[in-house]
Amino acid sequence: MKKLLITCLAGFLFFQVSCVNSKSNKENGSVVKIETSYGDITLRLFDETPIHRDNFIKLANEGFYDGLLFHRIIENFMIQGGDPDSKNATPGQRLGGGDPGYTLPAEINDQFFHKKGVLAAARRGGPDNPEKRSSGSQFYILQGTVFTPGALDTLEQKMNQQQQRAIMKKHLDQAQQELNELRKAGDQDQFNIRVVEIREEANAEASQLPAKKLSAERREAYTTVGGYPSLDQEYTIFGEVIDGLDVLDKIAAVETDRYDRPVEDIQMKVKVLD
Repeated sequence: MKKLLITCLAGFLFFQVSCVNSKSNKENGSVVKIETSYGDITLRLFDETPIHRDNFIKLANEGFYDGLLFHRIIENFMIQGGDPDSKNATPGQRLGGGDPGYTLPAEINDQFFHKKGVLAAARRGGPDNPEKRSSGSQFYILQGTVFTPGALDTLEQKMNQQQQRAIMKKHLDQAQQELNELRKAGDQDQFNIRVVEIREEANAEASQLPAKKLSAERREAYTTVGGYPSLDQEYTIFGEVIDGLDVLDKIAAVETDRYDRPVEDIQMKVKVLD
């Protein structure tokens, strides 16, 4: 069974948005508390992601999360839990593949992004999950890192390069049969000419699109509280920490083994407060 991983994406896939998580989102929505031996983390679930919100509340009320572990921790990245196989797991047992028997449809919302403290659903990556469906129970709380303005400039460049490559791939895929026929016919000159034409078509399409840029609000967040922008638009964010960021930092700093599992188990208990 494949592990549900939060992938450090190489192709930084960003989308420009006009706002960060707004004040109204912090004032509305259900509140849950995750109790651990390091302290409590209180989170507000977003009403804009009702499927994930309701599922998390349902599992919490059923006691599903009680006794489970934060089984995967990477400092300056995130803490991950919610694998039912982690309850009573033996020392050194590989974890990350468990689930409640179902997945959830993605609820990726442009207004939410991976700043420090967001709650998001883990999911299976790769081509076998093109719809980016979420795990039915596994989640992560993002710690991330603080970026310099220069680092964000570099990420914007990579973001636009990724867009250019995606457009080029689309055009090549559309012309794949034609190119294969030219290759089979041994017409290398015409093949080369067609590839140049396809590249020009892709460049023309890319030139019509606005450059991808991080909004001022995102830049402010990523250079102050920090985050992990390469995950944006890849995973469903459905809540954020409203108290207990210090606890998040403490948990993220624990010693882990080579599989990122804490050497000493960190159990959780989840309560719905309102």
